[in-house]
Amino acid sequence: MGVSLKCRYGLRALYELARHWGGGRLVRIPSIAEAQAIPERFLENILNQLRGGGFVDSRRGRGGGFILARPPAAITMAEIITFIDGQIYDVDCEGEHPIHKCRFRSSNCVFLPVWREARQCLENVYAAKTLQDLLDVDAGWSTADYSI
Repeated sequence: MGVSLKCRYGLRALYELARHWGGGRLVRIPSIAEAQAIPERFLENILNQLRGGGFVDSRRGRGGGFILARPPAAITMAEIITFIDGQIYDVDCEGEHPIHKCRFRSSNCVFLPVWREARQCLENVYAAKTLQDLLDVDAGWSTADYSI
């Protein structure tokens, strides 16, 4: 149900690259790792995976590093999460090969519609948020804007 640690690191790495968008400057792994508190040994693998998914471009050698492959406004959290983690919100008792074998059939389960609705809401939130939205929040950050 949650976002994996690997995915959270990937989101933070892409956010850091989004912070440097527009200048054409490549960002090196140590800079990303330090700015976003991500262990370097994991970050290289995650960035290579994200490169394979078309999220980042890279260049090796002196002056090398990583850069977003697309503008921050064109990359949603939903894309990133589903690329790294798969389905955003698994309902483990449904589907062709359920993880949890429930003794109730889908037609008799009062909870299944709730789980599906929760999944749809979460998918909608992630699909509506881009890296640019996160940059905009950061630029105008105020704790009064967010209540828990």
